[in-house]
Amino acid sequence: MTAVPTVVATPHPYYDRLIEAGRANGPVTVAVAHPCDRYALEAALDAARIGLITPLLVGPAARIHAAADAAGLDIGALRLVDTAHSHASAARAVELVREGKAAALMKGSLHTDELMGAVVAATTGLRTARRLSHCFVMDVPGRSEPLIITDAAINIIPTLAEKRDIVQNAIDLAHVLRFEGVRVAILAAVETVSDKMPSTIDAAALCKMADRGQITGAILDGPLAMDNAIDPQAAAVKGLDSPVAGRANVLVAPDLEAGNMLAKSLTFMAGAAAAGIVLGARVPLILTSRADSVAARLASCAVAVLLARHQLASATASASVAGR
Repeated sequence: MTAVPTVVATPHPYYDRLIEAGRANGPVTVAVAHPCDRYALEAALDAARIGLITPLLVGPAARIHAAADAAGLDIGALRLVDTAHSHASAARAVELVREGKAAALMKGSLHTDELMGAVVAATTGLRTARRLSHCFVMDVPGRSEPLIITDAAINIIPTLAEKRDIVQNAIDLAHVLRFEGVRVAILAAVETVSDKMPSTIDAAALCKMADRGQITGAILDGPLAMDNAIDPQAAAVKGLDSPVAGRANVLVAPDLEAGNMLAKSLTFMAGAAAAGIVLGARVPLILTSRADSVAARLASCAVAVLLARHQLASATASASVAGR
């Protein structure tokens, strides 16, 4: 019988700092949509226990209590909003955000498509003018700074216009997380523009959009292959002279499959932890997975808390200016 390889736990110092920053000003109320299994309940309870979030459980009460009892989890201190089924859970969680009763959303045990369907609903959802996109905030052992990878979960084959929003969402996130300089690499298989590889043409166009002020807040370069995006020596060998090549801290994948494989390769082969967040809606959306470590779940909540506070502060400032 073949032995199953063990995964050696690795420290994630950036996540420790991120979680402390999230806890600094008290918990944020988060609507947890359909937390009907152990993993969803543990994610909410762990974040509540350390003062990151105040969970508002939204789902069938009997199923939630049964899942908690089966897992030996005490949810007696948590508020619960009863719903009939998963679609109703998603709709009610979104409604609670619209009512101002929650500042972020967390996916429970329902399918991502169900939650996103409620989020993007035309009249009852949480859409903004910005395209929704997903970011992984990666804490990679051996790296001196975190790494954002986008989009690995929402946009399957994004158009150029959608990539513009994907890039801007990631840049805005990097600023909220206080990256010291935001350096965006638009990834492809090669670092030269080729009419046979549409991703390279999109990369070049995105860089020109940044030059023209259509994307702001960062330095962009692309197309860049993965090696010369993050490794200074690889960039030097290729003769790439730019402030991004070899030093990128935001990686924009050409499509969802590439982004997803990149993030999961770092997680399962390099010992990285990945905090997932969806941007572009009125509030941040926390997407956790059963395979996530406790550190990654808590870091996802911390990212959402920091984003929620930033959005609330921006809304308050805008209202103050409008009222003058």
